Amino acid sequence: MQRVWINIDGQIEEFHVPSHVEEVMPGVVWGSPDVLFTPSFWKYQSEAQIRRHRYADHRLGDTLLEEIAVCLLGGYGIPAEMGMVAFHRLREHEMLQGAAVEQEMLDLLSRPFKMAGKERRYRFAAQKASYLCRSLKMAKELDTDLPARELRDRLLSFPGIGPKTASWIVRNYLNSDDVAIIDVHLYRACVMMNVFESETDPSRDYFKLEDLFLTFAEGIKVRASILDAIMWDFMRRIGPTAHPAFAINTGNRTDQLQLAF
Repeated sequence: MQRVWINIDGQIEEFHVPSHVEEVMPGVVWGSPDVLFTPSFWKYQSEAQIRRHRYADHRLGDTLLEEIAVCLLGGYGIPAEMGMVAFHRLREHEMLQGAAVEQEMLDLLSRPFKMAGKERRYRFAAQKASYLCRSLKMAKELDTDLPARELRDRLLSFPGIGPKTASWIVRNYLNSDDVAIIDVHLYRACVMMNVFESETDPSRDYFKLEDLFLTFAEGIKVRASILDAIMWDFMRRIGPTAHPAFAINTGNRTDQLQLAF
């Protein structure tokens, strides 16, 4: 058993994780909480963030149609920040109620956005306007009381919505732990821990990888929806540093990176 302490606003709390050689799941050992990207590290980060009441609210929109919009707008190749400013512009112009004209939506997406004092353009504006207009019309007929995986299955038939985007919509809207968003950041973290094999491919093996991640979350006793969000945010911010050689060869520790949780 390993003892771990968390400083929450000056209050020191102690909890325990299993021995570093014990397995979370077959082939995945706990490791040490002070070594980057081990299961113990993610358990520690999760416990710290949960105690600070972070990463618990995933909804970005007020309705299912808005959640579909924000997730479609922030999909592949679009930075999260760009997706959000595009979403807010469309919502301000009442484009997200399932009755928008595609050309009007395209005109709004094609106009430059002010971000950090600079003008930036939204990529794939024509494609996303087409996907979004058609998807929102279809979404008006959706039963919002469907179970998580059934709702996801329905969303997979919508234009431009694949497993990752459908899972993102469902995780956010239902606050569900029955799906997972297997994007590049989560995938990289799970390969480092041997939760995923490096030969797997999310575009081909999505549902297999999702089940493995959900098993991992259950193994370290963290809600999948919260763990998913924490791992995504951390890996996104740390960027190229999050490489297997960094964690394995240099022995960098959390305090050296000043991860003050």
